[in-house]
Amino acid sequence: MTNTAAEESRYWVRSVARAAEVLEVLSRVGQGGGMSVTEVAAACGLSKSAAFATLYTLRGYSLVADDGEGMNRRYRLGMALARLGARAQEQLSLRDVARPALVKLTERTGMNSRLAVPEAGQAVVVDQVSNGERIQVDLRMGTREPPHCTGLGKALLAEMSDEEVARVVGHVGLPRRTGNTITELPLLLAHLKTVRELGYAVDDEEDADGIFCIGSALRDHTGACVGAISITSLKRDLPAWRYQELGREVRETAATISRGLGHPT
Repeated sequence: MTNTAAEESRYWVRSVARAAEVLEVLSRVGQGGGMSVTEVAAACGLSKSAAFATLYTLRGYSLVADDGEGMNRRYRLGMALARLGARAQEQLSLRDVARPALVKLTERTGMNSRLAVPEAGQAVVVDQVSNGERIQVDLRMGTREPPHCTGLGKALLAEMSDEEVARVVGHVGLPRRTGNTITELPLLLAHLKTVRELGYAVDDEEDADGIFCIGSALRDHTGACVGAISITSLKRDLPAWRYQELGREVRETAATISRGLGHPT
């Protein structure tokens, strides 16, 4: 065991860990189902007495509920978890969860990073981290990103069905911003298919000449798309392999934020 692991083990409470494992096992039970003490014990690698003691204690806090009697008794998650889950969501701020990850993303890439939320099919920037360079890309808080030609916008569009994308395009159009802008719906839909496969979207001088942006979507505990993050910088003749490397960085950061929002990425 390393020194770090030894230090961490001093604060590890085995009974709490055991309770967490039991709750996790019970979370896999389908609607109307339940597990016996024997099944819980086997799934958690516990003795039947330890499993029963844990279930009994959790039931006392309504974190676990039970049905039946004797050998037919089955355990499931308790409704207290629904209350705690609702309170956890109330206390959760997308900006607070995303900010530390954006800071690290900027440190790793040396590029400006941003956070946006969807609104009427467009991306509205709600936070950003500057790379501190003297020459800055003009990025403003609260601005609406065009959905068809920016990293943030395309990352959000890629979370929609083709029918939903068509409705958004019907509302905001596909205005040409540069010579690289996609201005035809079939081409945009084909492009978004690639975005879904990669897990990130690239704006390669599609919104402004000399500027590139890479974005990736964020998901919450329900799996719903709640926003997107991106990095933006001057193009500076970046090689193709660098775009792929940066895309993976953005995608992994988005996954980290999504986990913080409760999504099992």
